[in-house]
Amino acid sequence: MPDLRFFDCNTFIGAPMNPALYRPEGAESLLAAMDRAGIERALVWHVAQHDHEPLAGNDLLARAIAPHPRLIGVWTILPPQCGELGDVSEWLASAAQARVRAFRAFPAAGRYLLRSAVLGDLLDAFVMYRLPLLLSLQRGVTWEMAYNLMAEYPDLTLILCDLDVWGPDRYFRPLIERYARVHLDISTYLSDGGLEAFVEEYGAERLLFGSGHPACYHGSAMLALAHAELDDDDKQAIAAGNLERLLEESLP
Repeated sequence: MPDLRFFDCNTFIGAPMNPALYRPEGAESLLAAMDRAGIERALVWHVAQHDHEPLAGNDLLARAIAPHPRLIGVWTILPPQCGELGDVSEWLASAAQARVRAFRAFPAAGRYLLRSAVLGDLLDAFVMYRLPLLLSLQRGVTWEMAYNLMAEYPDLTLILCDLDVWGPDRYFRPLIERYARVHLDISTYLSDGGLEAFVEEYGAERLLFGSGHPACYHGSAMLALAHAELDDDDKQAIAAGNLERLLEESLP
């Protein structure tokens, strides 16, 4: 197995609304689990951003990761029209001060639409500054929503997370071919030969290592990537390099 550095694009902390699904995870216990698995850094959100109240979850996340530079924050967005975010530029500046470098949208839980009429001010800024937006196919986002969003914002940096293990290629391949800044989290993309086929067709640059922890085990995606029939440079790009590049592109 190659000696890979891992930067997790898809992990979260907090106590879920349904505690039977997975064990609550705090920042310290997440770091301990990362150390056991051999993961250097992680892009992290807080489950309260989805299960409870988005802005309160953003605040909980910011306070949890503040002492831990290995954890990079992901905040949840809301429609600016209701006044909850205040001034969009000031809100984005506060996100940067909290070491937040990417964002998530949970339209079903938040009861809003993924459209320019709703999120235009935010999404315009995301395109301008190349700030990544992460969408979870297991948390209220449909493929049709993703297609409609990219049709309106073809230059958006989009990371699609939590794919179906049952071969979602017919859903994501048209997006990959049409939109240059669409990327995939591999946490649940465990199709036999799937990584190899993707890299052969499109290159390794659009794949990002994610674990889905604590809902999933760290080791499943790590093992799949480590044993994939890919060269070591491609494996390292997927394990950490591609996410590092995306975050560097978004720096002011």
